[in-house]
Amino acid sequence: MTTTPIRITATAPVPNGELHVGHLAGPYVAADVLRRFLRSDGRPVRLSSGIDHHHTAVRLCALTQGRKAEEVADGYGESITVDLQRAGVEFDTLLQPAREPGYRSHVQDLLTRLHADGTVVARSRLLPYCRPCERWLHGVLVTGGCPYCGATSDGNVCRSCARPNDCGDLLRPLCVLCGTPAELRRHRRLYLPLEAHREALLDHWAATPMAPRLSLLCEQMARDGLAEVAVSHPADWGVEVTVPGFEEQRVDSRFEAAAAHLLTEEGQREGALQFFGFDHAHLRLALLPALLLHLGRPVPVGHQVNEPYRYLGRRMSTGQRHAVWALDALTEAGSDALRRHVLSQRPVGRPTDFTLEELDRSRQVLEEEWNPWLVRLFATLREDCHGAVPDAAPGGAGWTDLHDRLTVTAAELRTAYRPESFDPRRAVALLDEVVRLATEFQLVNAPERDRAGDRSRHHAALTAQLAVARALAAWSWPVMPEGATRLARALGDPPGAPITPTPLTPPRPGTRPTPPTGPLFAF
Repeated sequence: MTTTPIRITATAPVPNGELHVGHLAGPYVAADVLRRFLRSDGRPVRLSSGIDHHHTAVRLCALTQGRKAEEVADGYGESITVDLQRAGVEFDTLLQPAREPGYRSHVQDLLTRLHADGTVVARSRLLPYCRPCERWLHGVLVTGGCPYCGATSDGNVCRSCARPNDCGDLLRPLCVLCGTPAELRRHRRLYLPLEAHREALLDHWAATPMAPRLSLLCEQMARDGLAEVAVSHPADWGVEVTVPGFEEQRVDSRFEAAAAHLLTEEGQREGALQFFGFDHAHLRLALLPALLLHLGRPVPVGHQVNEPYRYLGRRMSTGQRHAVWALDALTEAGSDALRRHVLSQRPVGRPTDFTLEELDRSRQVLEEEWNPWLVRLFATLREDCHGAVPDAAPGGAGWTDLHDRLTVTAAELRTAYRPESFDPRRAVALLDEVVRLATEFQLVNAPERDRAGDRSRHHAALTAQLAVARALAAWSWPVMPEGATRLARALGDPPGAPITPTPLTPPRPGTRPTPPTGPLFAF
C-alpha cells in the first residue's frame, strides 16, 4: 500500500459572515466524507483548506457595518472554524493567514519571483472607479453584466458562467456601496497572462477527468483566448504588494488562494483532488494549474464540483444575508441529520433547494427508522440475554438472503465512496436501505422471542442483527460520524472500520454492549 498521502483540498470559506448550509452542501461535508472513507480504508489522506482572509467581501462587510476589516475577518473566521467542527468536518490543515508565521512574506515573495521571471507583467487597463466613494472598484465592490453571458456579475469572475473578467469590461458597472455608475479610469496593475501557458493547460485538461460542465468551460476558455488575470489591485485591504512601483496595491485574493495552495501542498509529490463550487472553476482549472505547471509542482488530479444550494428560490449568499445558517441548523437538527440531509441533496449537476421541512424529514428518518430498530435490538438483548451477546451463530428467517444482499451493499457503498465514482447521495440511499432491511428482518423474526423452551433461533436472530449494527457503524461513519461513533463504541468497537463486508459479524459472545441513554443518531 502506498505511503504517499492522498491530498484533498476544499475551497477556503470567506469570513464575511457565518457558515451557512450551502457551504456544507458544497465542498466541506463531501470532502470530509471522502477523507473518512479513505482513512477507514487504511489509506493515508490529508484534507486541507483555509480561511480566505483577504477577500474583497470582507472589506465590503466591514464598510457596510462600520467595522475594521481585521475585526470582521478574525471574528467570522473563528465562527466558521467552530461551525465546521460542530458539523464534524475535520481538516488536517486549515490555513489561517492571520495566524500563519511567514504567510504574508510567502505570498509576496511568490509574486515578486513571478514578476522577476516575466510570468507576471504590468499592464495599463481600464478599471471602474466610484467618484462619490473615492474608491477603485474590483471584486465584490463592483457589479455589472458579465461580458460573456450577460448575467449579473461581480468583478473578477462571474458566478453564473465562471468566466473571469477584468472589472473594466463589465457591462454597466456600478458601485455596490452607493449604486453609482462607475467611471472607467486607466490604471496600471500586475497581470498573469494565461495564454502563455496555453499548451501546458491544454495538456493538463486533456489528462484530468472532469465533469462535462467543467470540460465545456475549458473548451470555451481555450476557444476565446485565455485571460490575463489581474493579480494586484489598488486597495487598502489585503497582502501588500512588494514589487517595485506597485507598493500601494494589494494582492488579488485569487492569486493569494493559489499561493496558499502552494504553501499547504509544499513538498508533496502528488496532486490534490479539489472540491469547489462551480463559481470557483476558473481559479481551480486555469490560474492554479498554470502556476503549478510553471513552478514544476504537482497539478490537481481530479475535481469534485458542486452547483448552488438555493433557499426560497435564490442561491444562498453570505454577503446578501440570504441563507440558513449552519449553527441554527446544527442546533435544530444535529450534525447527523444535517450531514445526511445536505449529502442526500448534494447539488451536483444541478442546483438544489433547501427547505426546513425537508431537513426535519431527514431528522425524522433517523428518529423514526434508524434509532427505533437499534433501541429495540439493545432492549431485547438486555431483557432476554442479561445484556450480553449470546453464544449463537447469526441466523434467523431470511438471514442468508439478507447477508448476501448486505455483502453486495458493502461493494456498492465502496463504489459510492471511492474517489473515482464519488456519490454521497447514493451512499445515503444505501445506508437507509440497510436500516430498512434490518428492520424488516427484526419484525419477521420477533415471534421467535415467544417460542417456548428453544431460544436458539431467537438468539441467532439477535446476533444477526448485532452483525448488521456493527456493519452500519462502520459503513455510516463517513456520512454521520457522530452517531456512527456512538454506535461503534456501544458495541465495543473503535470508530472508522473499513467499508467492507468484514464488519458484518456479531461481537464476541459475552460482550456487553453499552448503548447511550439518549439517541444513537441525531437527537
